[in-house]
Order: sequence, then C-alpha cells, then structure tokens
Amino acid sequence: MAMTDWATCERRLADGIDRLGVRAGSDVQAQLIAYLKEMVAWNATYNLTAVRDPLEMVTRHLLDSLVVLDFVTGKRVVDVGSGPGLPGLVLAIARPGLDVTLVEANGKKAAFLRHVRRRFKLANVEVVQERVEAFQPDQRYDCVICRAFAAADECARLAGHLVAAGGRFLLMKGRDPAAELVNLPPDFRHVDTVALDVPGLDAQRHLAILEPGLI
Repeated sequence: MAMTDWATCERRLADGIDRLGVRAGSDVQAQLIAYLKEMVAWNATYNLTAVRDPLEMVTRHLLDSLVVLDFVTGKRVVDVGSGPGLPGLVLAIARPGLDVTLVEANGKKAAFLRHVRRRFKLANVEVVQERVEAFQPDQRYDCVICRAFAAADECARLAGHLVAAGGRFLLMKGRDPAAELVNLPPDFRHVDTVALDVPGLDAQRHLAILEPGLI
C-alpha cells in the first residue's frame, strides 16, 4: 500500500481554504489534517466512508464541509446524520466558538466521533448516538445541518423539531434539490438554494436554506 503524501494533502487544504476565502489559520488546518489521519486509520477497519484516498478526502470531506461555513448562523449547531463528522466536526474545529452536537445512530461511527472528541479535546462538541426523530434536546438549535442524510422533505420531517424559532435548516445536496422541496412540511419555508463551488471538485453542490414558519 502506497504511503500517504500528507504534505500534498496539506497544500491542497491550504489552497482550497484560500480559494474559499474562509477564515481558517494554520492551527485549524493542522487539526483538520490530524482529524483526517484519524479517519483514514479508522476507515481501514470500520468503513466510515467510501472515499479511500486521503487527497480526495481533503476535497470531498474537508473542503466540501468548509464551503458552508459562512451560512451557519447562531451558536448552537446540530449535525444530523453526522457519519464520521461531516460537516459537524469540521465546523467545530474551524469555529471553536460554536457548540456543535453530532447526531449519529450508527454505533461504529458514533464511537469514532467520541474518539475524535476525546483525542482533540473538543469541549465544544457533543455526540448523541440516537435516531434523530427520537432525539429530544433540552433546547432547540440555532442551526440544523444535514449532509447526504435524506431527501429535503424527509429531513425536515425527521429533524424539524430541532430548529429553534428564528433558526435555520441547512440541507447540503449535490444536484439542485428543487423537486425535493415541493412537499416540505407546512411549518417550513424554503428561503433560498445556493450553488456552491468546492475547490477541486468536479461535481454539483447546492445548499438549500429552510426556515421554520409556524413553529
């Protein structure tokens, strides 16, 4: 098995962050690469993600998560169906001022999330191993975010109870999810869909922004 060229991964991340124009200094970049190394190590045994090449992970996981950073509002954020921490762990590392809850029902993925939280002493991260529809937090969230979790209308139905009044629901999608937005629950309204440009990624990315209406 070929040795990973982590220096090239670091350069791709730095270049991508520069192109995105997001604030993420050398300390944040170093921690993101360290997180990626943990994911690569665990992925060999636990199959956390289908993406195997670390260089591709920089683009498809790290930069693909950082591209939504400026759309995150408020302090309390919940990542629904977080998987190996995408985008929630990336957001928590990049913005230590956020309080990020990662909801993941899969035991192995939740174990990885807890490992990363301990390994990097991420005091702003909480891991909840539970199905999202069963999760009843003491306080609703300013921002709910889903990446590759379910269709837009299904996401809103399963996780809509987590959004605070005046909060925001962010749905990270590939192609424009217009067809998925037709049957939203009546207590949500579609505010905007933004086409995203992930550096180095030759694929469509969109962010659908929903807000609670009658909640």
